[in-house]
Order: sequence, then structure tokens, then C-alpha cells
Amino acid sequence: MVPVKDRKSAALYERASKVMVGGVSSPVRAFKSVGGTPKFIRRGKGSSMWDADGNRYVDYVCSWGALIHGHANPAVSASARAAMSSGTSFGAPTETEVRLAERVRRSMPSIEKVRFVNSGTEATMSALRVARGHTGRSILVKFEGCYHGHADPFLTKAGSGMATLDIPVSAGVTAGSVGDTVTLPFNDIEAVESEFRKEGDKIAAAIVEPVGGNMGVVLPADGFLPALRKACTDSGALLLFDEVITGFRVGPGGAQGLLGVEPDLTTLGKVIGGGFPVGAYGGRGEVMAEVAPEGPVYQAGTLSGSPVAMAAGLRALELLTKGGYRRLEEASAALQEGIESGAEKAGVALTTNRMGSMLGEFFCEGPVVDFTTASKTDTGAYGRYFWEMLGSGVYLPPSAFETAFVSLAHSDADVERTVSAAGKAFRAVKK
Repeated sequence: MVPVKDRKSAALYERASKVMVGGVSSPVRAFKSVGGTPKFIRRGKGSSMWDADGNRYVDYVCSWGALIHGHANPAVSASARAAMSSGTSFGAPTETEVRLAERVRRSMPSIEKVRFVNSGTEATMSALRVARGHTGRSILVKFEGCYHGHADPFLTKAGSGMATLDIPVSAGVTAGSVGDTVTLPFNDIEAVESEFRKEGDKIAAAIVEPVGGNMGVVLPADGFLPALRKACTDSGALLLFDEVITGFRVGPGGAQGLLGVEPDLTTLGKVIGGGFPVGAYGGRGEVMAEVAPEGPVYQAGTLSGSPVAMAAGLRALELLTKGGYRRLEEASAALQEGIESGAEKAGVALTTNRMGSMLGEFFCEGPVVDFTTASKTDTGAYGRYFWEMLGSGVYLPPSAFETAFVSLAHSDADVERTVSAAGKAFRAVKK
């Protein structure tokens, strides 16, 4: 492993820790699960980013999946600059948000109307309120290991940073806040059918990541999503797909387009903002008609529909082509195969799951099909692997329960370099 210079990052972390909680603005960035000092990033370009000490990394975090075109894509950046030159915020509607909404609707037929917000958490929180307002019911069904943002009703047995920090339920979340939340095992059709038989007439919505992306990557089992769709339809509950990660990441129609299951409501984020803060929720017209000013479900936001985020997001979606998705699939498949081969040669137990350009690595024997099996991963081994890869100039998620992302900026040479680094890292981990 090549030693990583960290003097400036360490100094910045020391300064940050005096004025920012944990020295970071989001928990996983603190490197608590892998140890060491977090890297403070100075700039990014294409598939790479550079930290404060000048270390260069091939980046597979990609702003947690948002940067499908890589860092500082010229066309996306130009669109953002043009929007900024006309004004950064108006608190009034703009043509750009109409165009982005039209683009989303064309790509995802289940979304007849959409509301833009500022984050994925805002989107899921609002969508749940709409579901409860539409159905007049209270119970929310969610699944272990699926993270839907940090609104109180969702913080039970969630993935993402809560899995990383081993927090089953956040402090400050009252029993009343989660009293109407029922958490079931992911991919368990029997558990779904049993719960809906018991409480179906009280369930407002079932929310799920159609492809789990916050416990590593966990794919839906055959029949799981169709069974969930049927249970919701039969009971009058709404099916809510959280596609904040998968939307436009795994394909132009999101996971629902690939898997052929249509939800009543969908939440989006990340890719649709082109690297700027964004979120959205949308669905069937009669359901979205519940939202103010058309209906009684209130939700508002000063910076919702930010002209800069809308412009960057629209350009990011315009740049996505069938050829681009083929390229992402080819590069991601080559990365997965190379990593698996390296682990096998080193005698390291590794299971990989992938959907398109989303890749999860689990240091355990497979299969990994839910949060219980994902939790068998050797987090200590992942931590050692993470630092070996970082020393070779490859930046992976600083958590064993997060997803690695490939962007259109990643070249064949980047993939080859990563596979080579992984082979060395696995040998070091084995020792």
C-alpha cells in the first residue's frame, strides 16, 4: 500500500471537530466504521477527486450516486453556471422545473404529477403524508435495511449510516413517532402477506427501495415486489418506491422500469439534481391531487425547484442515452468480475451484488438477500480493504453497508487500475 499523505486533512478535521458535530455534515463521512481521518476533498474532475493533501483517487462514491456523469461534467456545469447568471433563487416557478417535470413524467409513466423538494428525506416524508392523507389510514410498512431518510417514522431498523454506526433506533425518536411503523424483513413474501392479512385495512402505504442500496446492494427476490404490489392493491394501501438512489441510475425508467412493477408513489433525488441538492415525489394524478394547493395535504419549501438544481438535473438527464447505460453496464460488469476474481485468488470470502452501476461488496459467504445476511459481512476486513484501496488511489464508500457507484466518466483504465488495486488489497486483507 502506498502511504497516503494526510497532514492537511488531519488538520482540517481537527478544526472541523471544534465547530461541526463530529467534524462532518453527515455521519458516514467521519470514517468511524473504517477508522482513521476522513479525507477533505478539494476538487473533482471526471472519475477522480483530489484531497487537501493533493492525493488523487478514482472515486466510486460519486457523491453517493448523484454524479452519474462524474465530477464537474462540462455540460452540466455550464447549465448550472448559466442558471446562476440569471439568479440563484426566486421563490417562484420557472420554466426549467416544468421541463424537468416533463422529462421525469416521460421516463416514468407511474408519475403523472411531481412535486420538487430539496432532499430525499423531504421527499419520503412528504410522500408518506400524502399516502396517509389519501387513504385516511395510519400504518406504514417498511423493510429492514432500507433507508428512507431521517424523518422519525422511518428510523426503525434502517440501513445506511444507522447500520454503519450500529444505531437500531435514533435517540430523540419517540415511541409515538414510530408507533404506526411496521418493519418487515426484506424479500420475505410470507411476512408481507401475513401483515396485510392482519392489518390490511389500516395500512396507508408500504415503502421499499426496489433495489436495496443502503445495506450494500441487495436485489429483490423473484416475486417479492409483485407480491407487495398485489398486497397493496388488494388492501387499498399505496405502494411507495424509494428510487432516490435507483432513479435514472439503473436505467431511464428507474428500477420500476427494469423490474416491471409500477408503484403508486415514487421518490427521487441524486441524479435528477446533477450534483445539487434535490428531491422529488410523484405518482398517480388522483393521489398527487391531495397535495396543496390542490388538496388538503400541506407541504412547502422556500428553495424547492431551485433554478440551479433544476438546470443541472435537466442537463444530466438529457445527457443519458441508451449507449450511456450500455457503457455503465459494461464497465460495472467488468469491475465486478475483476474484483470477484481477485478475492477468489486471494482466498478471501467475498459476495458481490450488482444492479447496473450499483455494486455492493460483502466480506462473507453468500448469498446476501436481506439485512440479516448483509450484517454477516466482516466489517473489520472491509475497513482494512478500504484503507489498502485508498492507499492505491481508489476511493470507496467508508462503510461496509454502502454502495459503490460507477459513472460514465470511469474509463477502462480506471476499471483496470481498480481491479489491480483490489487484487493487492485482498492479499493484504488475507494476511
